[in-house]
Amino acid sequence: MEKYIILEIIPTATKDGDIVQLSALKIHDLKLIDRFDYRLNENKIPYRDLIKMISYDKDKFIYKNSTKQIMSAFKKWCKNYNLLIIDNSYTLNYLEELNNKKESVFKYLNMEYNDNIIEDVVKKYKLEPSNYIVDLLYEALIYESNNKK
Repeated sequence: MEKYIILEIIPTATKDGDIVQLSALKIHDLKLIDRFDYRLNENKIPYRDLIKMISYDKDKFIYKNSTKQIMSAFKKWCKNYNLLIIDNSYTLNYLEELNNKKESVFKYLNMEYNDNIIEDVVKKYKLEPSNYIVDLLYEALIYESNNKK
């Protein structure tokens, strides 16, 4: 696995909802190449709790008016990179139009998805908690890679 993208999708609903936030890291040989941090404009998000949940670092995100716009930008950005995904009940639904190879990021961490997986990753790798789930997963992958050498 030399070239890949780690990504996290936060939707308004797990089925047929809009993407509220899509964060991704483009990695080549364990080096960060680029970031993709997009959000849905707040006036398009129907739930106050979701707006509160993503209220951090507002100036670091690009805002779009629809899931279609976010996914169109992501499709151009991700090119042919393999996608390491959080294999929850909805992520694959949002990525179904992409032909990129998709694998669970947890396969490379010797873990299985569960409702508390991010807390489990933080605990296993002794990471500082972060709003950026993709950054935590990236740190865990680096840790795993360093321990295999």
